[in-house]
Amino acid sequence: MRRYDYCYSQAIKKCALIVLLCVSQVAVSAQNTEQSLPKYCATSCVSTYGAILGISLPDTKAYSNCRPECVVYDPNIHEGTYTGIKWQCVEFARRWLLQHKGAVYGDVDIAADIWTKIDQLTDVATNEKIPLNSYVNGSTQPPKIGDLLIYAKAFYGTGHVAVITGMDHENGLIKVGEQNYSNTPWLNDYARTIKYIKSDGRYWVLDGYILGWKQIQSM
Repeated sequence: MRRYDYCYSQAIKKCALIVLLCVSQVAVSAQNTEQSLPKYCATSCVSTYGAILGISLPDTKAYSNCRPECVVYDPNIHEGTYTGIKWQCVEFARRWLLQHKGAVYGDVDIAADIWTKIDQLTDVATNEKIPLNSYVNGSTQPPKIGDLLIYAKAFYGTGHVAVITGMDHENGLIKVGEQNYSNTPWLNDYARTIKYIKSDGRYWVLDGYILGWKQIQSM
């Protein structure tokens, strides 16, 4: 064998070994991540924990939380701002507001607490306080894009929060973005639609456990 052939052969072997080692490390890392998840986050998942379910345009990703019983106390930081623990509904709503409004709401223990404990957002750049109004389901004030739909605590014992990302007035539909609701892949740039009606000048969102919506106060 010529010397350069021998050297070439040895180089190929070294490259193959490096690739094999890298693949092995990735597999071990994935296995360790899976093993570190609580039982309720690694078994019987609707979708694999952490999988991207959809994107609320332009770039707010929704991630799978496996199933409602899953709670991982792992904080998510987006561009230097804390958005919540992965991948709860509260985290998605806060991150959506951060990306679309440049503002976030404060800490809550459960999603239902947003209804009674959150009355303002904080602008992350200026620290300015932005008032939020609360409108009960059946209010004369219509829901609109950017509002937070809040579900009562009776829903899974924690409530739920979803962001209104679109309105289809012609068909009476609200488009929402959310995490940890069904944990199924989105078919569009929103998670699902919710029917609403207007009756005697009042707006009703036709979904169980809805308390109402939080809306940025018009200046």
